[in-house]
Amino acid sequence: MKPHQPTRLDVSTFARTGSVLEGTLPLSDLPRLLASTSPPADTPPGEATWRAQGLWRQPLGDQPQLRLQLQAHARVWLTCQRCLQPAAHELAVARTLRFVPTEEEAARLDEAEEEEDVLALPRAMNLHELIEDELILALPLVPRHEQCPEPLPWEPEMPTTPAEVPGEEVAHPFAALARLKRSKAGDPTVS
Repeated sequence: MKPHQPTRLDVSTFARTGSVLEGTLPLSDLPRLLASTSPPADTPPGEATWRAQGLWRQPLGDQPQLRLQLQAHARVWLTCQRCLQPAAHELAVARTLRFVPTEEEAARLDEAEEEEDVLALPRAMNLHELIEDELILALPLVPRHEQCPEPLPWEPEMPTTPAEVPGEEVAHPFAALARLKRSKAGDPTVS
């Protein structure tokens, strides 16, 4: 029996035998994911680690259920949307895919299922492309640092609590707006 090939995976046989594949994949081999990244200069792209396991169940009086459990992890560099500097992000995927014979059945079940995606069973699946798809879906919508490495130009370094500024009161955030509104209305008490 020939070993399972990640680039032409027979999902049916893989699931029925409960097989497992795992490995690492250079991010340079995932061009769509790599195009979304912005590493610092002279930083290699890194790699993704992954694991796939086939599962097969035969419920009483029902069709066999073929599933693929996929886990993947990668560290990528994205542009922080606050400071516009590279920020490292850990992408983690843990997904279970269920395979059914037809597209129609997949569409019907996918609407009803909440925990797993349902797909039509392909003749052969490129597991590397699936891993890339799932990592792309794991990208944050708005990447940013937890705390940017340098102060932002519009955020001056100031004490954050009244206790840090002896003898000063903290102004209400809308106090300046209220003064401006009163000055436009001609209020003589505004200075």
